Amino acid sequence: MTVQQEHFLVPLDVYLKAGLHIGTKFKTEYMSSFIYKVRPDGLSVLNVQAINKRIETACAFLSRFSPEEILVIGKRENGWKAMKLFSQLTGIRAYPGRYHPGMMTNPQLEDFLEVKVILVTDPWPDKDAVRDAVKIGAAVVALCDTNNESNYIDFVIPCNNKGKKSLGLFFYILAREYLKHRGLIKDEKEMKIPMEEFLKED
Repeated sequence: MTVQQEHFLVPLDVYLKAGLHIGTKFKTEYMSSFIYKVRPDGLSVLNVQAINKRIETACAFLSRFSPEEILVIGKRENGWKAMKLFSQLTGIRAYPGRYHPGMMTNPQLEDFLEVKVILVTDPWPDKDAVRDAVKIGAAVVALCDTNNESNYIDFVIPCNNKGKKSLGLFFYILAREYLKHRGLIKDEKEMKIPMEEFLKED
């Protein structure tokens, strides 16, 4: 484990404490390939190495785009605080709450946005945004739990997309790695908002 741990974006125990790997009692066929085991209480446990690798790939991909080309969407309230902190750090627009259909497809709308890639915290409640992204040919990156389908998703990040701490940790890592890839910071010591702030359940 020690050798593999060196490649983790955060120490293994940080992933585990945040519950990023704890899935639901339901699993879809697509997500079953990311499941490591099923606990006695019926909850699926995701493979932490697969989560880590996928986050790493997503960070590298998203960092190819400037902040104004990306939109983060999340209807699920547990992710709102982390999304806002992520937006503050990176300048990437975050849209916590209900997505207004047409925001990416109808230039007549007041809140019309042109984007090249969207990140959704859950493709089910955020399905309107996913559909709009598909219409305009924007890439769709999605956080998917064990019960999610992968329809219309270009890149799936398997994780617990419902817990506050889990979402907080994800958005902290994404912010840090995005800023590092873009050459804006050298390491996490330069992060203006610490990890603890993302993980606080207030």
